[in-house]
Amino acid sequence: MTREAERARVRDEEAATAASGARTPGAAVPAVRVRGLGKRFGRQTAVAGIDLDLPAGRLIGLAGPNGAGKTTTLSMVTGLLRPDEGTVEVVGHDVWRDPAEAKARIGVPPQGLRLFERLSGRELLSYVGRLRGLPGEVTDQRATRLLDVLGLAGSQHKLVVDYSTGMRKKIGLASALLHDPEILFLDEPFEGIDPHSAQTIREVLEGYTAAGTTVVFSSHVMELVESLCDRVVVMAAGSIRADGTVAEVRGDADSLQAAFLELVGTQDRDTGGTLDWLRGAR
Repeated sequence: MTREAERARVRDEEAATAASGARTPGAAVPAVRVRGLGKRFGRQTAVAGIDLDLPAGRLIGLAGPNGAGKTTTLSMVTGLLRPDEGTVEVVGHDVWRDPAEAKARIGVPPQGLRLFERLSGRELLSYVGRLRGLPGEVTDQRATRLLDVLGLAGSQHKLVVDYSTGMRKKIGLASALLHDPEILFLDEPFEGIDPHSAQTIREVLEGYTAAGTTVVFSSHVMELVESLCDRVVVMAAGSIRADGTVAEVRGDADSLQAAFLELVGTQDRDTGGTLDWLRGAR
C-alpha cells in the first residue's frame, strides 16, 4: 500500500470511528499519543504530566501564552528534549524506545532556525536530503520543487546567512518537508515574518494536510489558529486547558480569542489601573 493510500485509509477509519462515537479494535492509531508527559527545570514545572491524542490528517494548533509549555512539549514529542516522566508515541512508535523509526516519520525545522549558514539554500537541501538517506536525484527534484513553491528559486544559490527572517523560515520548512514526513511539527512558524511569506507557508500547510499529512504547530495568535486549524489544544502553566475542534473549544464565546482568554485566566487582568501616568495624569 502506498503512503497516500495509507493516509486515506487512516482518515476514513477515523471518520467512521468519530461517527459511531465509539472506539473499535481497528480504530486508527493517533498521529501523536502522549501519556503522563512531564518536564521540570529546577523547581519550575514546565509541563505537568499531560495526556494527549492528536488525530492523523489534521492541522492542529497548540495554543497558549508565552511560558505555557508549548515549545517544551513539542521538543519532547519530537525527541529533542528528554522528558522527566511519561511516554510519547508517533504513529505507534515510541519516540525514546524506537527513536529511529519515530524520527523517520516526522519533520521538524532546525531548532531556532540554526541552519548551516555557509551553505546556499540549494546546498542546504541537498545536504539534508542525503542525511535523510534520499537518493541524489530524488533530493534534487524535490529541492527544485520546494524552492519554486516557497518562492526561493531566485535565491537558491545565495548563502543562508544572507537570508531574511522570512526566507530562513521557508528554507527551514523546506528542509523539514524534503523527506515527505507523516507528521510535521512547527514552533511558531508565522512569528516575525512578512504577510507574503506567511501566506505562502499557510498555503503549503493547507495543501499538505489536504493530502493526509498531520501538521502540528504552536502559536499564541488565536486569529491564526481559528482560521487555519481543524483542531486546537490550549495550554497554560504546563497543563492542557482544552482539546477539541475549534468549534468545541470556542463554545459559546464570540471568538476563539475570547474563549482562550477565559481558559488561560487572563480576561480579568488589570491592564491600566497602575499606569495612569501613561495617560497624561498629573
